[in-house]
Amino acid sequence: MDLGIKVGDLMTRDFVSVKPETSLQECSKIMIKKRVGSLVLTENKQLRGLLTERDIIWALTKTRDLKKIKAIEIANKKIVTIKPSADITEALGKMRKSKYRWLPVVIEGKIIGFLTLKDILRIEPSLFEIASSHLFQIKEEQAKLKRKASRVKGVKDGVCEECGGFDILDRIDGKLICDNCKEDM
Repeated sequence: MDLGIKVGDLMTRDFVSVKPETSLQECSKIMIKKRVGSLVLTENKQLRGLLTERDIIWALTKTRDLKKIKAIEIANKKIVTIKPSADITEALGKMRKSKYRWLPVVIEGKIIGFLTLKDILRIEPSLFEIASSHLFQIKEEQAKLKRKASRVKGVKDGVCEECGGFDILDRIDGKLICDNCKEDM
């Protein structure tokens, strides 16, 4: 059911981006100054990754020196994107499937905008019930604990061999894979 509202009509064209080599300390300062929860990593207008507050917090659990870590080292590089001509119902579907509340808007690999769930709900509040009931299901604490307890010895934090992101890794078929990639398999 298309609503006739296009992604290009709602997207933010003035999104905050940094170069992939930017240190996490500098990224943190930019996020605070611009009051955003994520930064788009771009190089020659090409999307290279997305860095979120959660990524920085994860890095803080590993080291206190954020000057030494580059944004690209921990940013999510396996990113679902959308075209500006797509309907917002398609955008909601992609958000639901990817479990993210944002989508970079691209044309031929070049990022031209950024769409968030907040952008959609600001224009079409009637979608709130759909978004909240299907998009973001809260995982129960018991399920998290059970999953954590079932991890095999030798599992470590590091770079996922599938998507290149930093995360807690499991060894699957001889490869170190993050939870997101494991779900996609």
